[in-house]
Amino acid sequence: MTPPASVSCPTCGAPATGSFCSGCGTRLGRLACAHCQAELSPQARFCHRCGQPVDSLARKSSVGRSDRRAWLVAGTVCVLLVAGIAYKVSRDASGPAAPDMANAGSSAGAVATAGPSGPAPDISSMTPRERFDRLYNRIMQASERRDSAEVERFTPMALGAYQQLETRDADARYHAAVLQMQVGNLPAARALADTIVKESPGHLFGYVIRATAARLQNEPAALARAQKDFLSHYEAEMRLKRVEYLEHRPVVEQLKGDAEKSQRP
Repeated sequence: MTPPASVSCPTCGAPATGSFCSGCGTRLGRLACAHCQAELSPQARFCHRCGQPVDSLARKSSVGRSDRRAWLVAGTVCVLLVAGIAYKVSRDASGPAAPDMANAGSSAGAVATAGPSGPAPDISSMTPRERFDRLYNRIMQASERRDSAEVERFTPMALGAYQQLETRDADARYHAAVLQMQVGNLPAARALADTIVKESPGHLFGYVIRATAARLQNEPAALARAQKDFLSHYEAEMRLKRVEYLEHRPVVEQLKGDAEKSQRP
């Protein structure tokens, strides 16, 4: 009997057969928008024609086990990171509200509909970095409320906005890593940590990401190594007075406290 043909999952790249990828749950084959019936790519999260989220039964059936695992991860990420998120959001409270965008990657000039965060600006007026930052803040606020629908809706948009950035600094990579951990993609988060440390040796965000990923996967040795590296660079890095450390100071200080506590006899 000839075994079924194997294809590469368009989302995670793993060999896959059947209707869904066994690794990440992405639907394989044709997928149609439940609203306008436009044909979509297997990894589509939003319809390219009408902008609606892909919320068909086929899409919903593809989450299951991987979705539950992602929320376990998301809860753990929030424990470590939500203080820093709230701190940064409070610093930005005087700025425009985060947009409720039907399609953050679109260059169309349509005004997005109002959402929980208030009326949204015309997305054509925002730079890619502004889109990414607004979406990141919105997702973190939704995660704190455990609003899974909003997290699922906006995370692909935010990661898409990240890919559109012409330049990516450590702060942008850190935010992207948080989003990846939020949906359980720890290898992608670790890769971003490696890039941060490679491009800016000693940058504390690289060790924050590594420590968080190690904690999520229950890897004590990796966690201890990340904490040790963090402490060895902490004083020198804080003397640099990087803006991103100020914006995420609660996160940095929390890891410092955890690392120091773990080294006590």
